[in-house]
Amino acid sequence: QVQLVESGGGLVQAGDSLRLSCAASGRDFDRYALGWFRQAAGKEREFVASIARSGGHTYYADSAKGRFTVSRDNAKDTVTLQMNSLKPEDTAVYYCAASQRGIVAATTFDYWGQGTQVTVSS
Repeated sequence: QVQLVESGGGLVQAGDSLRLSCAASGRDFDRYALGWFRQAAGKEREFVASIARSGGHTYYADSAKGRFTVSRDNAKDTVTLQMNSLKPEDTAVYYCAASQRGIVAATTFDYWGQGTQVTVSS
């Protein structure tokens, strides 16, 4: 099992940057693919970005490509999401998740953090 705790959310203006972090505790961090998902009010949870166990492959939603960067540090058991050029439509609760079964589909992620709120004002 792995426990995940996100941090770094907040209120920013459109065009600003924000860096989310997710700290993991438990065993075998490097055996999990890690992902970031978000859920805006009244909407379904959606995939944002993910990174393979070794960090060699990353995946992004179209909405995140070119603006967001996911990275991980297996020595520190952390995964980060650097978000640049933020837009009001990026406003959501952002969740960190871990999976041994997949890398994009939310249904394949077994462990989830509690979420961190990101609000982008126009």
